[in-house]
Amino acid sequence: MDLERAKGEFLNYLAVERGSSDNTVVAYGRDLTRYVGWLAGRGVSDPDDVMRALVEEHIAALVEVGLAPASVERAVSAIKGFHRFMVNDEICSAFPTSDLPLPAKPARLPDVISVEDAERLLDQPFPSTPAGLRDHAILEVLYGCGLRASELCGLDQRAVLLDEGLLRVFGKGGKERVVPALGAAAATLEDYLDRGRGALVGRRPCDAVFLNVRGGRLSRQSVHAIVEKYGRVAGLKGLHPHTLRHSFATHLLEGGADLRVVQELLGHANIATTQLYTHVDRTHIRRVYLAAHPRARQ
Repeated sequence: MDLERAKGEFLNYLAVERGSSDNTVVAYGRDLTRYVGWLAGRGVSDPDDVMRALVEEHIAALVEVGLAPASVERAVSAIKGFHRFMVNDEICSAFPTSDLPLPAKPARLPDVISVEDAERLLDQPFPSTPAGLRDHAILEVLYGCGLRASELCGLDQRAVLLDEGLLRVFGKGGKERVVPALGAAAATLEDYLDRGRGALVGRRPCDAVFLNVRGGRLSRQSVHAIVEKYGRVAGLKGLHPHTLRHSFATHLLEGGADLRVVQELLGHANIATTQLYTHVDRTHIRRVYLAAHPRARQ
């Protein structure tokens, strides 16, 4: 059986026996069509003729043409699964991908805005309407408390403890954490709750803090649109809620906050995730060093 026919057998196996999703089967089919065609261009059509060096050369070619890291990783998974299937079904004996590692994902630094950009965004004039009060509070809470958009949308009134300066937040996997709500975040949130939310309440009771114009819980898509809208007004095109969360973490670290504290505030299970935010600029590092080291200025 040649590689082209084996590819069809493998995709059928994924769809029928493994019960893989249509999207997975289509994506793997695309990756393997490219792979088998690439091998055919090098005169290889027999599964037993595929050598490890050829597989590695194909992967390097994917990287070289600029394929996204996640797409390369998926292609490697497809190729590994294809060769494992052929060995298990005794289509061939060669197993060139038996210990082939997945390509390492390059560390991607989070997008952040400067403190000056954050101030320009949050100090711009907001409409004095209920929706305007809500939008101002949304931006302040995202930046001032480091919430994800989903966490902000899931925030209920009983979770707002402004007398204690706290919010009870439910993050990924329903894991609860408590974050400070102080300063501008607390002030704008309180103003919205006092003067704005009541005007947005609809006929059906909803305990959500942030309501849409029909009185229901605000969606993540709406939060994205609100952030992008006010970001555009402030000259920050394509602003995303997660950028405000990234900026929250980065600015805390630049201000001297302990990495473990920031990890707790963000709700990260692994501190390695939080360490992505330690990309503070060299000027800040130099300033801290000069201020802290006893012999730095001698």
